[in-house]
Amino acid sequence: MGRLEDGEIMRNFSTARVAFIAILAGWLLAGCAVGPNFKRPAAPAGGDYTAQPLPDTAVATNVVGGAGQRFVKGSDIAGDWWTLFHSQPLNDLIELSLTNNPDLKAAQAALSVARENVLAQRGAFFPSATAGFAASRQKASELLAPVPNYPVTPQEFQFNLFTPQVSVSYSPDVFGANRRSMESLKAQEQGVRFQMIATYTTLTANVVVTAIQEAAVRMQIDATRQLIELNSNMVEILRYQFAKGYAGRLDLVAQESQLAQVIATLPPLLKQEAQLRDLLAVLAGRFPNQAPAAKFDLASLQLPQEIPVSLPSQLVAQRPDVLQAEANLHAASAQIGIAIANRLPDITLTANAGSTALSIDKVFTSGTGFWGLGAAATAPLFQGGTLLHQERAAKAAYLQAAEQYRSTVLTAFENVADTLAALLQDAEGLKAAATAADDAQITLDLSQRQWQDGYISYLALLSAEQAYQQTRINLVQAQAGRYADTAALFQALGGGWWQRADLNKDKHDK
Repeated sequence: MGRLEDGEIMRNFSTARVAFIAILAGWLLAGCAVGPNFKRPAAPAGGDYTAQPLPDTAVATNVVGGAGQRFVKGSDIAGDWWTLFHSQPLNDLIELSLTNNPDLKAAQAALSVARENVLAQRGAFFPSATAGFAASRQKASELLAPVPNYPVTPQEFQFNLFTPQVSVSYSPDVFGANRRSMESLKAQEQGVRFQMIATYTTLTANVVVTAIQEAAVRMQIDATRQLIELNSNMVEILRYQFAKGYAGRLDLVAQESQLAQVIATLPPLLKQEAQLRDLLAVLAGRFPNQAPAAKFDLASLQLPQEIPVSLPSQLVAQRPDVLQAEANLHAASAQIGIAIANRLPDITLTANAGSTALSIDKVFTSGTGFWGLGAAATAPLFQGGTLLHQERAAKAAYLQAAEQYRSTVLTAFENVADTLAALLQDAEGLKAAATAADDAQITLDLSQRQWQDGYISYLALLSAEQAYQQTRINLVQAQAGRYADTAALFQALGGGWWQRADLNKDKHDK
């Protein structure tokens, strides 16, 4: 190949310099972005979640799950709050769920998609360069075209053409359309991120609550089976007494009906137990026939006694659903800027350079080079009202997102208030259930002594035992309610995700 002449080298250098100046000018022009600049919504001014002041502690009862709970306003939530129940099988099940749950994995993949879309949008801020090479064989018209002096004689009308070239184009972001697009995509990424975090907090809370329910149902099944046995014994006694004439038919039928009613309560409990075991397996990313072997017992769980209650201003900064709604509001704000920018002129700078030769070995030799610079500006003149209405639609979408954000905040406050009320009232309910169980136990003890001394019939003793077993079922339900309410409050306050390094990283700038 031949060398380029010095004049052509200087011309190419000048061309490159002009292109650089044009691109630099475009960057300098890109100094403003149309549309509103997003501002985070102000935090709620209210200082309490409930209409009445929250007491410092919930009442304590000397039974399993009856520990007094102290509400600590403004305290932070641990990232692994479930460890406060002091159950290693529960901790292991949650770690298994966080590793294998398909919904959480899908949410993580969706975040990767959103992050890559942000990175892809960054390319709009840089010039795009393409390289091409074209090779063709042509035949010129013998009547209209002069014949190139190649390859042999002037009578040769067929020739080859080789054209390598580089093209560069750049659209300066004069009115900020690209920046608003990047802003919108970043906000959407944040929305997906907080949706993933909401999936995480829901998963951990569901595992805890399901384990509590499964333990409570198994205890109810045990108590119900004992009730069935007691009622069966009572029926047998009445049948004997009826046969001997000591009892009436009405008493026997009433007791048989009572037995049938108690038996009817067992299948729903067994069904619920099976469904809860299946749910635990699925939450852990397993099939129902691969359910974890661990079984939970309420007596093995410790009720957390220090209950953090985030301030309202903290709640809106840590609840993932509120933060997702805020991200959606931010994205809607950026869409207004995009819609406005679409109605303004668009500038494109282009440059290309290359070489054209009749032979491959002549490419890039002196005299074969070419270059070109260009600038184009386009502005919409008439679009039938499309761009105007798209801008109005973007503004309406922002108002919609603003109301959705407000609705999400109200729902979050309602959720916390309801859970706090449940903690307080279920503590009272557990106290009453424990008192009823103690009274039933005393009644049963007295009945056993009276039966041994011959003062009451065996049928009366069985009635006392039946009443005691029923109070046991009510007590188990009240105990489970306290544990479940506590887990629900941790979830309602945001779940402590900001304390976990694997969730608290903002990776969209990487």
